[in-house]
Amino acid sequence: MGTHYQGPPEVRRALDAYIKLVRASESVTSRVVRHLDDDGLTASQFGVLEALFFIGPLSQRELAQKILKSGGNVTMVIDNLEKRGLVKRERKEEDRRLYRITLTPTGHKLIKSIFPRHAAKIVSQMNILTKEELRELGHLCRKLGLQQAEDRS
Repeated sequence: MGTHYQGPPEVRRALDAYIKLVRASESVTSRVVRHLDDDGLTASQFGVLEALFFIGPLSQRELAQKILKSGGNVTMVIDNLEKRGLVKRERKEEDRRLYRITLTPTGHKLIKSIFPRHAAKIVSQMNILTKEELRELGHLCRKLGLQQAEDRS
């Protein structure tokens, strides 16, 4: 479904593409993250665990930037992961005001077991596109994402 707006063609095209982008993203995401319920995780919690697994310890601010969430949201996500014993906060020696978030052994084991299933879900959802379409989609998404960075300037 596209836009029903009857304005100028360039506005209708932009709105139509935006609506389709958002709907596709939300549709694919809902199917991909459904399995996280089995492990009692939200998409944001999974995002934090995944970032720590692949990148290593990060500050809360860095985590917020990586998973595109607000600082307050990430604080709540980390609080809940910490209660479950999946992550821990450690004060940074060089700046005692900042915390470094790390995976616990339990958190490491959980994300290591979940990630292959998660990747397989993504592959199954993206298999509808050809290799070239996937490259083009990646290029277009990157182009849109980089525009956001320019808008902040």
